Amino acid sequence: MQDEMIRWREAAEAIRKRADTQPKIGLVLGSGLGPLADEIEDAVILPYEEIPHWPQSTVVGHSGVLVIGQLAGQPVIAQRGRAHFYEGYSMAQVTFPVRVMQQLGAETFIFTNAAGGVNRSFEVGDIMLIEDHINFVGMSGQNPLMGPNEETIGPRFLNLAQAYDAHLRKIAIQEADRLGLTLRKGVYFHLSGPFFETPAEIRLVANLGGDAVGMSTANEVLAAVHGGSKVLAFSGITNQAIDQIDSERKTNHEEVLEAGLVIVPRLISLLRRILKAL
Repeated sequence: MQDEMIRWREAAEAIRKRADTQPKIGLVLGSGLGPLADEIEDAVILPYEEIPHWPQSTVVGHSGVLVIGQLAGQPVIAQRGRAHFYEGYSMAQVTFPVRVMQQLGAETFIFTNAAGGVNRSFEVGDIMLIEDHINFVGMSGQNPLMGPNEETIGPRFLNLAQAYDAHLRKIAIQEADRLGLTLRKGVYFHLSGPFFETPAEIRLVANLGGDAVGMSTANEVLAAVHGGSKVLAFSGITNQAIDQIDSERKTNHEEVLEAGLVIVPRLISLLRRILKAL
């Protein structure tokens, strides 16, 4: 943990030398949702390869830059593209950006991801407010809290009963209602990928209580909460998960990115209102 903390600080110091803004809110943007970062004003843009120890994103739809500036009057730092466990990174590397953003002053995080809709009432283009998650990967031991713990960062045994901040969720619901935006609510189910699930696996997810399924977010939330930050998170429903083997539908990454184009304007409007309300 001590070595990791040194790397966090080195990365944070390199960012401070390039950007004057002290961010209070961290944004982590999922597949196809990167254009949200284009809304940031007075932006300083840092390619990941220019930040010490920062994991590089290799996935289409994740451009791999850090954007620091103002959004809706709030000082923000946005991760446009993330690293995933399936890319071969450790969970410490996957959550490295969250730890660095906390070093820079981020006290609140808003996570977004592209997810498959498991709940049959969800439609492509919907936005789901994440109320809770099932970290299937983390429960198996693949999570960033494994190993030595540093009590100055967070507790050894972390309480996740309120991982997603109740006050932030209330604001999100109120602002979506004022926009006239249908905001779904549910449980996000984290699997490792990089394959889309079999129909039997989707039925398992549904039976275990998942409303949407994806390949990120849960362990980043874990790191954020461990470090004392408040968390709000959304899934953009980019495809309907297939739960029958005879279905004629197919899921692919291109479909995910295309649906993101529909979701982004809705999320931009909602996030702007939430940021103004904070």
